[in-house]
Amino acid sequence: MTSKSENTLSKYLPEGSLDLTMQLLRTAPVELKIKQPRKTKFGDYRFPKKNERHRISINGNLNVYAFLITLVHEMAHLKAFESFGNGIKPHGEEWQVTFRQLMTPYLEQNIFPKNLRSALIKSLNRGSASSCTDLELFRVLQAFDKKPALVVEELETGTCFSLGNDMIFKKGPRARKRYRCLNLSNGREYMVHPLAEVKRIEPKNNIKSA
Repeated sequence: MTSKSENTLSKYLPEGSLDLTMQLLRTAPVELKIKQPRKTKFGDYRFPKKNERHRISINGNLNVYAFLITLVHEMAHLKAFESFGNGIKPHGEEWQVTFRQLMTPYLEQNIFPKNLRSALIKSLNRGSASSCTDLELFRVLQAFDKKPALVVEELETGTCFSLGNDMIFKKGPRARKRYRCLNLSNGREYMVHPLAEVKRIEPKNNIKSA
């Protein structure tokens, strides 16, 4: 990466983490892109095709700690691919071991706030796949957002909401790890992640309950 790219990347990272991150990125030929927010993921990894580089993309709207954890998460996919090939499970044992190894240098330095460091260590010990699927870690990370988003679990049962599109849902009861939510347009039921970002919709007479 050029010095200009490093300066750009530093704006997305916690203080004191740039040097470690640059060392990590230089261990493999990787193309890193900062993307517009995506509802379904924080980042992704694409293994290289013939004569191509590894590709990683990270959402640019993440707070600095979520950005760093997501970047290391995706680099763990890259390093696990290099070590074990593409026949392993995406978040299987090989990836989990690699993720813990890559995150260790950051934990050894004073980069994360105490409560976040504790939540991250617990997540790593549980073998959790990511900040998105580990609800405890996700909640701690959300506290560092400039403007914390409204999420499904904060709504009362029966509240109408949208997920950033034209579809309107009504929140139902929790079923294991997700909430049963009714799509008021087509009458179908969807299982919605408790920490999905939503916009509250005030009930109107023209909204029909299917």
